[in-house]
Order: sequence, then C-alpha cells, then structure tokens
Amino acid sequence: MSQLAAELLEPITPPSGQVVASEAIQGRGPWQLAWARLRRDKVAIGSSLVIAVIALAAIFAPLIARLIGHGPDTQFQSTGLSPQGIPVGPSTSFFFGTDDLGRDVFIRVIYGARISLLVGVIASGMAIIVGVVVGLAAGYLGRAADTVLSRLMDVILSLPFLVFAIALVSVVGPSLTITVAVIAFFSWASVGRIVRGQVLSIKEKEFVEAARSLGAGDLRIMFVEILPNVLAPTIVYATLLIPLAIVFEATLSFLGIGVIPPTPTWGNMLSEAMPFYRVAWWFVAFPGLALVVTTVAFNLLGDSIRDAFDPRGSRSS
Repeated sequence: MSQLAAELLEPITPPSGQVVASEAIQGRGPWQLAWARLRRDKVAIGSSLVIAVIALAAIFAPLIARLIGHGPDTQFQSTGLSPQGIPVGPSTSFFFGTDDLGRDVFIRVIYGARISLLVGVIASGMAIIVGVVVGLAAGYLGRAADTVLSRLMDVILSLPFLVFAIALVSVVGPSLTITVAVIAFFSWASVGRIVRGQVLSIKEKEFVEAARSLGAGDLRIMFVEILPNVLAPTIVYATLLIPLAIVFEATLSFLGIGVIPPTPTWGNMLSEAMPFYRVAWWFVAFPGLALVVTTVAFNLLGDSIRDAFDPRGSRSS
C-alpha cells in the first residue's frame, strides 16, 4: 500500500515538447490588446511615421534653415523672383519654389508646421483637461450639477465658431494666444459630452459601489476609480481633435484673424497665395498639401486607435 500511495502522490510530468495549457495561457488587459493591434496595423504605423517626420521637421526647422541658408522671412529679390516679379518654381535652390516676396516656400512650410502643431497640441490638451473634469463632475455628481454643466455644454456647442472668433479678435486683436484660447473654448464641450456619457454608464458598476462602501470620497472615486476607465475614448477623441484644431487655426489665419503675418502658418500662406494660383501653383499646392497630409495622418491614426480599443473590431488580437 505504501508503494501505491507513493505512486499516486508522485506529480505527473507532461511528455517532452508539450506545455500545460494553464501555463501557456497568459491574460492580457485592454491596453495590452490595443497595443498589440496597433503594432500590427499598417495604417497606424504609416500615419505615425508621417506625423513623426512632420514633427521632426517642425522641431528642427531652424537647423534646416541654417543648413540651407534661407530664413523664413528672407527675401531673394534677384533669384527668388522672375524679371516680371513672378515667384520662381521649384528648383535645386528653392525646393518648393518661392512666394510673391521671393521667400523660400519650403522653409516657410516647415516653420508653419511649428505653429500648426503647437496650436493643435496645446489647444487640444486644454480642451481635453477641461472637458474631462467637467464631464466627470456632470456624470458622477448628477442632479443639479449635471443639469447646470450639461446646459453649459449645450450653450458652448450652439455658439457659431467663426462669428465668435471674429468678434473676439475685433476687440482684443489677433494673436497666437487668442487663437489657442478660442479653439480650446469651442472644443472642450464636445469632450465633456463624451466623458459624461461614459461616466453615467460606469458610476453604477460594482467596483465603484465597493469603493464607495469602503469610505472613498467623491474626488477619489472620480479620478482614481472612474477616470482610468474613460481614458481610452478620451485618447481616441484627442487624436481626432488635434487635426480639427489645426484646421481651425488655418481657417482663422486664412481669414486674417489668426496668427499675424509675417509669422508663417499654412493658413496665411494660402491666403497670400490666392492672387497667384494661376501663375504659381506651387505657392498654393505645398502649404495646402502639408495641411491635408497632416490632418489625414492624424485622422487615420485616430481611427486606428479607436479600432484597437474596440474588441468588436475586425483586427485580430
């Protein structure tokens, strides 16, 4: 009997080359699954590379200008304009041609990327912060707080963007700070609506009730228990909000109520190129192409991130 008991108590060793199923299975959280999907998504990788190239060009714009020898406001009256005073086309001296004042369009485009990305990131960041805080408060506190904050968001969303921007600029004057403030002011309400809807569906979950029963305060529940669960849709919307802010800035600058010339932005470059689009296509094409490529890249990246966080998406995990 003792020998039989020893054999029964001896651990079973799986055959060589086989792995116990329980050891092979490893749990992965939603963030790990999303990252795994993104790494296999060619659209996400391609759009990220495009954004990285544009960002690096914007960061190192002064170095590029120094290497080429062309400043963003340097006017080449003899080599940058034809004898008739028309901008010259793309060449080895001016990669993207010149504008109506003989300035290098290539250098001005990469300097314009600095303004566009700066406005897009800062304005979107401000809108995300305000929208998340207001959305958390409206969704979690409910009742009077929800009513007041929701009506405030409705009012912001109903205001006409361009009319308000023109009225504000006519009072205080155009500047980069005013441009960022106007874009952030009109963007945070949509973020708040999204966060509020997510909080309303999460605040009755068991883990929130457990935290409340353990004596956690409202601030801890909102920012420690609920906020991490609404970060995914917030990140997705942030990647889609940045190109929207870039387009808003270009629109304001095109209308003359954004960044003040001669500071190069894609919007005011397009505005300056309008009288010359028949004789100098490059003056319009390259700033417009930079604007289109940047906004499309951010939108494609946002779509990929959204699909990566969606468990019902078509991409395999």
